[in-house]
Amino acid sequence: MFSDSNLGGQVALVTGGTSGIGRETALALADRGASVAIVGRNRKRGRRVAREIEARNGDGWAELYIADFASRESVRNLAVAFRDRHDRLDVLVNNAGTFRHRRSETGDGIEATFAVNHLAPFLLTHLLVDTLVESAPARVVTVTSELHERGTIDFGDLGHERDYDGMEAYSQSKLANVLFARELAERLRGTGVTATAVNPGFVPGTGFTREASIRNRLLLGLFSVLPLPFTKNVEEGAETVIEAAASPEFADVTGEYVSDGVIADASDEAHDDDVRRRLWDVSAGFVGISPDDSR
Repeated sequence: MFSDSNLGGQVALVTGGTSGIGRETALALADRGASVAIVGRNRKRGRRVAREIEARNGDGWAELYIADFASRESVRNLAVAFRDRHDRLDVLVNNAGTFRHRRSETGDGIEATFAVNHLAPFLLTHLLVDTLVESAPARVVTVTSELHERGTIDFGDLGHERDYDGMEAYSQSKLANVLFARELAERLRGTGVTATAVNPGFVPGTGFTREASIRNRLLLGLFSVLPLPFTKNVEEGAETVIEAAASPEFADVTGEYVSDGVIADASDEAHDDDVRRRLWDVSAGFVGISPDDSR
């Protein structure tokens, strides 16, 4: 499926890069010669993946950053640590995510699914955007889900305080990913930096559901071993993410929703420009930055 691409000399940062789709994406970018920094929470597993990357990317290097995307401070520290070491970033893959069966709040007082899945990549991208622009052409790939079609942005209850449903909260966050990619693309037009939202398909074998209910974890575990037509394994799920991050065919694609390796139709709400702009402004308030200062 993959087009030939040589990423020698390029730098990629992959969040959630220590397992699942993130790990597969990081290894694929390394196979194309990129130097790859991965972000995760498990130091032992992360070091193992970093060694795999170093064995595959020729003259490139591998780095591991430990960060908790439920913490604004941790995201800010990650960005500072990366910028202190590097003056270029060619590919940013916002892959880290979570699914929560029960409602919980981060230490910053924000509903955890919205914070981890949307606000963390929003803030990290903002903090690294100048480095991306200086490295252009560059790409920002944000991993979303087909479930964004079930989501809606309820500005009156973004934290689902009234009646929490884990799937509704997850779907809202995935819709936010698509809206974020579209608004980022608009703000970065003319800079040489592209932004896409990518649906990897239904991949039950990933670790993002570790906070799901026992019933759902068992069900997803069953899906991961059965050859069902609507599921993908981790390698298959990573394919479209890798294409968006590395393929020459996607070099100029921006502001689009990508699924199964092609530009696809996102939900109607994902194309609502008023919702897109309002979500950007509200998100900037949540993470403590000026909307106008966020490109």
